[in-house]
Amino acid sequence: MSAEHAETPLLAPLPLKTIGDIRAALRSGHGFPGDQETFEADLQRALEASSETDLDAVAAVIVDYRGRIRLYQDPDFDIAIQEGLDLTAQLKQKDSSA
Repeated sequence: MSAEHAETPLLAPLPLKTIGDIRAALRSGHGFPGDQETFEADLQRALEASSETDLDAVAAVIVDYRGRIRLYQDPDFDIAIQEGLDLTAQLKQKDSSA
């Protein structure tokens, strides 16, 4: 484990139990760029497609965005993204030199 990784502060998880919690987290900048707008659009589409007794589509949207917010908060996420970008660059470099 590198010193940089060991010094990464752990954030307390956001309370994401309600739609209001998810909206507040997205307004505060948690989540990926554009998530605040797409959450509202996805939620609206899910509500329109749902019946009064079947809200599975709405629940799926809530679970999806809750996961996005938690993923974005994970301090290891940026490291994993950078590793993926580095690997992609190496593979492209090998491919172009072959």
